[in-house]
Amino acid sequence: MTRYATALAADPANTYRQIDLAGRTAGADPHRLVALLYEEGSAALRTAAHAIETRGFAVKSERVARATAILFALEAGLDFDRGGDVARTLATFYHGLRQQILAASLGSDPGPFRDAAQSLDEIAAAWASVRD
Repeated sequence: MTRYATALAADPANTYRQIDLAGRTAGADPHRLVALLYEEGSAALRTAAHAIETRGFAVKSERVARATAILFALEAGLDFDRGGDVARTLATFYHGLRQQILAASLGSDPGPFRDAAQSLDEIAAAWASVRD
């Protein structure tokens, strides 16, 4: 018989992160979901930078994969018919950021990950201002 506590004990921090994310996304409108993707992408990049500094290479790899998956999701959600030049500019930005992250993942400098997180934060701030 599988015990629920055993599953939680395997990685409690990840379990709580998943619960938190599920709570924040339940019932969220599309604008908020995009904002959450920006937040999660930025957090993943900052964690990858920290993982380099602490020699947590498995964490770095997992966070790089998460950040690139988020950028793919953001790009896939673009509406080129309605978004026009803005959508094309964002697609170029997401593609370039993915390339920067993948190139940085081959090295041991945390700087490019922090730079990418800062760039994503700037786009997130612009996205947030659209709603205001």
